[in-house]
Amino acid sequence: MPNIKTVAILPFDNQTAEPALTKEVNDAVLEAFQRRLGLRLAGESNADAVVRGKVVRYDPDVPVAYQAGQQRTDVTQRQVQITIDVEILDQREGKTLWQRQGLSEVGNYAPPQEAAGRRVALDKLVNDLVDGAQSQW
Repeated sequence: MPNIKTVAILPFDNQTAEPALTKEVNDAVLEAFQRRLGLRLAGESNADAVVRGKVVRYDPDVPVAYQAGQQRTDVTQRQVQITIDVEILDQREGKTLWQRQGLSEVGNYAPPQEAAGRRVALDKLVNDLVDGAQSQW
């Protein structure tokens, strides 16, 4: 990525009912682009690249494992699913470097640890983003 040294990460729109996702997604993306890709943050007007996206879906409570008991069935494992649309734009060249619609990842958790599952799903999403960005430079 010789010509991309700075990046502006625009706040992701959150189209879900989970307000915590706005900050959590933005923080995870910021951290990944700085630490893992070695880019410096810059304002949108003078950054080499711009990352923008939106959180389009959040399913916090998908049952994935059950344990049958007497008189009832307990859910022992649940899953969080987060879906985002994201675009990385090369501002110098005026072209899209990498883009995904409906990028989705899951994180398993033992109830009631939904936040832990969300963290796992976010880590996977950020890995997808970093891999996608690296594939273009």
